[in-house]
Amino acid sequence: MSSCPFCGNLDTRYFAIGSRGEYCRKCVMFVSNISGIEGKLDWNCGDEQYRLDYPLTIYQQEVSDQIREKVLLSDVLVDAVCGAGKTELVLGAIEDALIARKKVGWAIPRRQVVLELKERLAAIFSSLDVVAVCQGHTDKTDGDLILCTTHQLYRYREWFDLLILDEPDAFPYKGNDMLANFARNSCRGKMIYLTATPDEKMICKVDTGSMALVKLNARPHGHPVIVPKMKLMPSFVCYFFLVSKIKDARRWIIFVPTRKIARLLSWFLQTDYLTSQSERKEEIIERFRSKEKRIMVATTILERGVTFEDINVMVLFADHPVFDTASLIQISGRVGRSFAFPKGECIFLSRSKTLAAIRCLKKIEEANRSVFGV
Repeated sequence: MSSCPFCGNLDTRYFAIGSRGEYCRKCVMFVSNISGIEGKLDWNCGDEQYRLDYPLTIYQQEVSDQIREKVLLSDVLVDAVCGAGKTELVLGAIEDALIARKKVGWAIPRRQVVLELKERLAAIFSSLDVVAVCQGHTDKTDGDLILCTTHQLYRYREWFDLLILDEPDAFPYKGNDMLANFARNSCRGKMIYLTATPDEKMICKVDTGSMALVKLNARPHGHPVIVPKMKLMPSFVCYFFLVSKIKDARRWIIFVPTRKIARLLSWFLQTDYLTSQSERKEEIIERFRSKEKRIMVATTILERGVTFEDINVMVLFADHPVFDTASLIQISGRVGRSFAFPKGECIFLSRSKTLAAIRCLKKIEEANRSVFGV
C-alpha cells in the first residue's frame, strides 16, 4: 500500500506483512483493537430541540446561527475567547445534524474533559444516547452523539457527518500527524474546530478559503477577559512573592513548568498538585472544586478544559519555554469565567519578559478592545 488508510502514514519503513496481510506499524496498536461498529438506524432525536437552563446571549446566538449556516458548506473554525461558551455555540449545529439523521462526533484531546462534557451534553440532549469513548470507557462505542478522545477516532473511519474537534491546538493532538489523520479519516462530512488559540495551520486554511471563520470575543456575563499582570523578579524573589500573595483567603491555582517543581512546591505549601503522572486526578480536581483545598499546584495539564468558580491564577516562571503564547492565554482564561465570579487576578511571575507573554497580553487586550473599546 502507498499510504495507511487509517493514520495516513506515507513512510514505507512502517509497512509490514503479517498473517492478515499488509499493515502499518505506526498505528497497528490502535487498529488491531477495532471490534467493528454497526451504525444506528433507529434515531431517538426526532424533532426535539436541545434544552438549556439559560438563554444564549445576543452575541452567542449570532455566532451559533453563523456556525449552523456556514457548516453546511465548509469546515468552520470557531475562534472564541476562553469562557465564551464554546459548547453552547455548536449545539444548534449538532441539533440540525441529528434531525437530518446524521452521525455526530465530538473529539477532545484529554480524557477528563470527555467525561465532564459527556455529563453536560447528556443533560442538554436528554432524550439521546450520549456515549463517552476514552480510556476505561470503551465497552460501548456507538450512540446518537459520540464523545471521544482524539486517540479513539481510529475506531470511526469515514463515520461522522459532523465532527467537532475541541481544542485542536492542545497536547497530545497538536503536532501529531497520526491523530490528525485519524480525525480526517473519521469524518466524511464537515468539521468544526473549537479553540481560543488557533494555530498557524488553522489560520492558513481560513486565509486560503478552505475553512470558514467565526469569532466571538465576548464572555456571556458581559465582563472582559482578565488581563494578566506581569511581575519581573529573580527566581528566589518569585518564591517569596508567591508565598506572601497566597496568604489571603482567596483560592489559587499555581501553574508551574515542571513536575519536579510541582511536587516540591506542593510539599512546601502542604496542598495537592496535579501533573500528567498524578494518580486519582479526578479526586484531586474534586477536592479543589468542592473547596476542600484552597490552593492547588498544577502543570499545564490544567490549562484548559476544566472550569472552576472563584479562582485566581499565578504562573511561576512564566518565562519557561513550556509556557508558549497559547498556553499562557488558556491559563489566563481560567479566571473570571462564571456569572457569580466574573473577576479575579492572574499574575505572571517571570525572570524576564518573553515574546510569548507579550503576545498573550496583546491578544487578550485586542479581544477586549473589540468588544468594550478599551
